Amino acid sequence: MIERAGHAIRQGELVIFPTETVYGIGAAAHNPSAVAKLYAAKNRPQFNPLIVHCASEDAAFSLVKITKLAQQLADAFWPGPMSIVLTSIKNSPICSLARAGLDSVALRVPANPVCQELLLCAGTPVVAPSANPSGRLSPTDVAHIDIELIAKCAEIIDAGKCKAGIESTIIDARNKIPVILRPGPITNSQIEDHLGTKCVYASSVPTHTSIAPIAPGQLASHYAPIAPLRMNASRKQDGEIFIGFNTPYADFHLTKTGNLEEAAAHLFDVLHLADKQNPLAIAVAPIPNIGVGEAINERLKRAAAPRN
Repeated sequence: MIERAGHAIRQGELVIFPTETVYGIGAAAHNPSAVAKLYAAKNRPQFNPLIVHCASEDAAFSLVKITKLAQQLADAFWPGPMSIVLTSIKNSPICSLARAGLDSVALRVPANPVCQELLLCAGTPVVAPSANPSGRLSPTDVAHIDIELIAKCAEIIDAGKCKAGIESTIIDARNKIPVILRPGPITNSQIEDHLGTKCVYASSVPTHTSIAPIAPGQLASHYAPIAPLRMNASRKQDGEIFIGFNTPYADFHLTKTGNLEEAAAHLFDVLHLADKQNPLAIAVAPIPNIGVGEAINERLKRAAAPRN
């Protein structure tokens, strides 16, 4: 199956496959037609750039201008759930559409062994946003993936549930200070402890401006269920499904022990489950805003934002 999927990518087809974060829908990063097909399949705005997945650090860094900061991050956290934004080399093999016309590109070397094998088999960098209609909940299990989206793909690789459960941490490493563009499984404290320097957070990019995001996950409304979502709820209201965090009387639980890593791994799974109940709204208990809790709250904030 992996060999068939690798062949399909080389032929300009779309493939759904697992990473350690969420399931992705992939296309050859050098092929404008394949990338256009991916944007169309997701109904994703073409000003929203894609992350390029590579089989190795060397393969990734051959595509960009390397900085000392990027090298430090890669040495510490690759392979793994971190995407690093750098300036593209001149005449980059990554097509302009994949970069949304920018001179920068986000790169990742995934740790998932199935994903690693696929990238090696494909023999080319692969752009791979989450395998969902644009703006909707990310899939952490094949059962979450939209049937119509699957129909647009040549292959789908089912490797069970994703371990981390939320998308990669994205760091702008073009300068000396690490800028967190999207929090994720690798936390700011882990990054700061390794680098010995403070991270800064990028301001959210407004949705309705001419300013394009430089990385995925920066649109105001994103990662959203069909039902409206309410954060920091102490109890549920009529017609709501209540998702708890170590909370009694909840309909579903992110964790019953207060473990943030467990909550992150279950986040999209539980939101999918709650959304299937067709509630008037989904209420979510407060999540501690520390460690990976920052990434959980960031996803929930965008899910709760007014819809475009």
